[in-house]
Amino acid sequence: MVRVLICDDHTLVRAGLRRLVDSFDGVEVVGEASSADEAVQRTKQMLPDVVLLDVSMPGRSGFDALAELRQSQPDIAVVIMSMHDDSLHVREAMQRGASGFVVKEAAPAELEVAIRAAAAGRTFLSPQVFASQLQQPGMRKSLGDIDRLSRRQREILDALGAGRTTKQIAADLGLSVKTVETHRSRMMETLGCRNSVELLRMAMRLHDRR
Repeated sequence: MVRVLICDDHTLVRAGLRRLVDSFDGVEVVGEASSADEAVQRTKQMLPDVVLLDVSMPGRSGFDALAELRQSQPDIAVVIMSMHDDSLHVREAMQRGASGFVVKEAAPAELEVAIRAAAAGRTFLSPQVFASQLQQPGMRKSLGDIDRLSRRQREILDALGAGRTTKQIAADLGLSVKTVETHRSRMMETLGCRNSVELLRMAMRLHDRR
């Protein structure tokens, strides 16, 4: 079970995030914080696997909390959440040791991928942060391999592009979570995607073309 701490100064935002994160299979929210200082304190108390940390909070910023957490709790992954997707914010987050950067306009599936990637020691950045990567030759080649997917795999890919989580896709299609994850792995092999992030980027690009 991946344990998550949510840090945001808006009560309604925290409530929405809690419901969403708790809906992810194998993920649970263990606590909340409303400020940078509280985020540091709660992290030390609860020892979550992943901290979802808002950048803009009263008093010290999320970046200040991030820097302190990297020093005091280096084994705990931190995923930054922000309304900003400019390179300066992303660069500062990465330089301070963040495991991920998710824009608040992100689809639910992005947050799920970010949490799982961070818990596994990998890095995730919202697709719009690196939109230019979608134009790479390798991505264009992969788009040409879509016809090699089965009908069920295309349904799952389309659902990913629409922002559906793995658990939601499983419920929509009457499948188990494990079956959906198996399809995702096979889709990555077929399309030449190196990880779930690349698969999600491709799914979102295809969905936006509609």
